[in-house]
Amino acid sequence: MSIQNYFPTSEGKLETVADGLSRKVGAHDDNLMVVEVHFEAGTTAPLHHHRHEQITYVMSGKFEFTVGDQTYVVGPGDSLYKQPDIVHGATCLEAGTLLDVFTPHREDFV
Repeated sequence: MSIQNYFPTSEGKLETVADGLSRKVGAHDDNLMVVEVHFEAGTTAPLHHHRHEQITYVMSGKFEFTVGDQTYVVGPGDSLYKQPDIVHGATCLEAGTLLDVFTPHREDFV
């Protein structure tokens, strides 16, 4: 089995997920994945949950995140941890980009 170690951004595809929301999958294998997520101001990622652990790093913009029963307003340099199956979602307050890391990888993204 050959492992891919390099995932150039020029080869990644920016996929529209919904109005005002797009993503580009970066490096990944069966156990780990990184995803760049772009939001336009006012866009909402509805409350949802999944079996994956997730860390979100705010690259730019301003967001209101709900994680479980807590709400946070976050900006560049902030990060959030979401344990498996916790309900979470976000509203973009100022256009920006998030970097999401999942373990294991999201089969539904590749």
